[in-house]
Amino acid sequence: MGDYTVRRARTSDVRGIRDLISPLVDERILLGKELVTLYESVQEFRVVDDAAGRLIGCGALHVMWEDLGEVRTLATAADYRGKGVGHALVEALEADARNLGLSRLFCLTFEVEFFRRQGFVEMGEQVVDPQVYAELLRSHDEGVAEFLDLARVKPNTLGNTRMIKHL
Repeated sequence: MGDYTVRRARTSDVRGIRDLISPLVDERILLGKELVTLYESVQEFRVVDDAAGRLIGCGALHVMWEDLGEVRTLATAADYRGKGVGHALVEALEADARNLGLSRLFCLTFEVEFFRRQGFVEMGEQVVDPQVYAELLRSHDEGVAEFLDLARVKPNTLGNTRMIKHL
């Protein structure tokens, strides 16, 4: 790995995570999240610090079902893109997924080539059986709605690609 460290996020990282993702939210690459939502999900995040202790990357793993998780809010500081930070984050999130017993990871992304290099492929239509689909419909989580490709999230996710990886 380069001159950086991947670690679990702490509550003291949340404002830095927000600052890191804000330019990508402004560019409509990532969906915005309220500060309270970031605090509520801090335990899902891994962050990357450079040698000086600056937060240069973040990503979250959200469990969706017994075998399925989502890679969310993956971002790297502009001056560190293309230097392996995103790859290191995905590797850490995959290790977390395996430790939780997950066998599939989902993402919704504009960065198709990046995720393809990480082993993700574009999703087909039916990736869960009808019973699981019915259970997932009960979720209030927007990521689950994105995974299910529900019409109510399409205005926010137009142009994104749904991808999946089998671990």
